[in-house]
Amino acid sequence: MAVIVDKAKCIGCGSCVVECPVEALDLVDGIATVNPDKCKDNGSCVTVCPSNALTLDPKAKAKAAPESKAEGGENKEFSPSEPMPKPVADYAQTAEKKAAPVAGGDVWSGVWVIIEYNHGKIAPVSWELLGEGRKLADAIGCELCGVVTGYEVEHVIKEAFAYGAEKVYTMDDPVLKDFRTEPYADAITNLVRKYQPEIILMGATAMGRDVFPAVATRLQTGLTADCTVLGIDPETKLLQQTRPAFGGNIMATILCRTRRPQMSTVRPRVMAMPPRVEGRLGEVIREELGMTEDQVRTKVLEFIGGDAKSIFLDKAEIIVSVGLGIGSQKNMALVEELADTLGATLACSRGIVEAGWMSHDHQVGQTGVTVRPKVYIAVGISGAIQHLVGMETSDFIIAINNDPEAGILRVANYGIIGDLFQVVPALTAEFKKRLQHGVAN
Repeated sequence: MAVIVDKAKCIGCGSCVVECPVEALDLVDGIATVNPDKCKDNGSCVTVCPSNALTLDPKAKAKAAPESKAEGGENKEFSPSEPMPKPVADYAQTAEKKAAPVAGGDVWSGVWVIIEYNHGKIAPVSWELLGEGRKLADAIGCELCGVVTGYEVEHVIKEAFAYGAEKVYTMDDPVLKDFRTEPYADAITNLVRKYQPEIILMGATAMGRDVFPAVATRLQTGLTADCTVLGIDPETKLLQQTRPAFGGNIMATILCRTRRPQMSTVRPRVMAMPPRVEGRLGEVIREELGMTEDQVRTKVLEFIGGDAKSIFLDKAEIIVSVGLGIGSQKNMALVEELADTLGATLACSRGIVEAGWMSHDHQVGQTGVTVRPKVYIAVGISGAIQHLVGMETSDFIIAINNDPEAGILRVANYGIIGDLFQVVPALTAEFKKRLQHGVAN
């Protein structure tokens, strides 16, 4: 076989597969594989490989040399001592510095959870991920660590230990006071390159969806977004990252076989909250950001908070959610009164948002917010799979629908089959009555 593949360097981009004129290359489990019966030693795959993972066998080079003449009789083949053509060389050098392949001399160990802290608030999904990270760390036999970046974060470090972190890496700097992609991505990337964690998790929040792709790009590793299930393959010890795919119609499990770290974002309220243990201690590793305010290209002029009810939708204990079964926007008053009576947060399905009756901040589902309240009351919601993946882990689900075949009823603890225009006012009146007498549970 003339072409040799360095599996540690191959990034599975497929450039060589496309370039090969005799179709001698294919990707198998994300690694370029050569068919020796088809390979003709022309070397075109070697020149396009961005990570220098392909080389020609020396015997094939010697054989090919007399046949590759430039005008004037000069050999066109590049010797090992000569640089590659400039565009390829620049890309390869960049990949060499930034990529994080699994190589024999590298030690990638530890499960990291990025603790999201912004404007004095800690995203609860951070603690949920510490609970899930504990399971992953135990499965592969490594330590569980938290990563805290921000300004004046000492109290956050203590909380990270209380929720199970054994070690905390931190960068505390005034430049990190307000979230901006550039300094936060630099902070996380620098920590990863220095300490080499095997797995990194972050919440699929606005911050996580912004900064984590930037980190993955700088490290040239894989990132699976919006995961709902995480696990460890018992044989390979690889992170199994499961997320909805094809519009939520299937669940895809994704592996990152050849790059490190393995990175995932996880939707809030999907994982269970771990117990908090006061007084737990651990090791703190402090690092400097090494960036001044002048080096950051974006400036925060003003922070404007969102609607209080919608911004905390994923934290709500009781949710009343409405679908297009309500008929028209004027009927929204029925569910609003029920929500007000229970002190619940009002939410909706995608259809309500598309109709313009409520904002996207209130949408529950695959393209909205994942919630896990103690009580979820679904009014006039049919129960498409895209909606179910965002609320089916709620502790207690009550569905009100006039269709006995509605999908929402399959996940409900209680289903009320009937006209919502009769059921909802009756429930509201009964709750008001019980609350007035102080006997509501």
